[in-house]
Amino acid sequence: MKENIYSLFIIIISLFLTYLISSDSIFFFDYKSVYVLWLLIFIIHILVFIPSYIYQTEHYFDLTGGITFISSVLFLLLSRYFYFNSIDNVSLIVSLLVSIWTIRLSSFLFLRVKKVGKDVRFTEIKKDFKRFLFAFLLSGFWVFMCLLPTIVIMTSSVLIEFNILIILGIIVWIIGFVFEIVADMQKTEFNKKNKGKFISSGLWSLSRHPNYFGEFTLWTGLAIISISFLNGVMYVVLISPIFIYLLLTKVSGVNLLEDIGEDRWGSEKEYQDYKKNTPVFFPKLF
Repeated sequence: MKENIYSLFIIIISLFLTYLISSDSIFFFDYKSVYVLWLLIFIIHILVFIPSYIYQTEHYFDLTGGITFISSVLFLLLSRYFYFNSIDNVSLIVSLLVSIWTIRLSSFLFLRVKKVGKDVRFTEIKKDFKRFLFAFLLSGFWVFMCLLPTIVIMTSSVLIEFNILIILGIIVWIIGFVFEIVADMQKTEFNKKNKGKFISSGLWSLSRHPNYFGEFTLWTGLAIISISFLNGVMYVVLISPIFIYLLLTKVSGVNLLEDIGEDRWGSEKEYQDYKKNTPVFFPKLF
């Protein structure tokens, strides 16, 4: 029962946010692009959910998010081209930033699940129709919330040239992306030689979860870019990085890994010292 309520909540909230940012939206034929995109995001997830439930596989769950990100960007580019008969430079840059991150992370997660053979998160969930459907809808909501600033930028009927905020946003995105990719590489290399141990070197000496900090930072960069396109209630899109922070730290990332770390190394003095001296999320500067 609660899964039905949560699923309905996701649909209602995302549709309401779509309404709030729709006032300045361009059109895709006779329909506002923001509404078409909202529908596209959830249709893709439902279409992948159906065979995933039938064949009881979670192998394509993470890949579905990636497919949706790329499909959304392509739709927004197409919609913008049809409306203006050209695509502005800011939209091209934003599309490129989202696509680079998506391809990198989705392929990394997909190959990891294929290598391991399963994703333990879904061992029980995939057996239950409502819970598994909710997981896919939640993934769709995650895509939608991450893309909120991008949606505003690329459905805006106003063309804006590069300015200080847009340049600053791009720089912040680059910092976040580099942080995430370097952290993932350092952990991968560490685990090859130190299986069963915790990493505390490199970026992991500055934060216990630098890869998640990098992800939060790059989406914050896109939110900064979107500020130039906002007015009135559209400033609601700035909740996007807040949502991502809460999701990463309280729902499906940091909190789970902290519990796992405590179970594995909680009795080790070195691990307790590491926790004491290293911030959980935001890196220490000195």
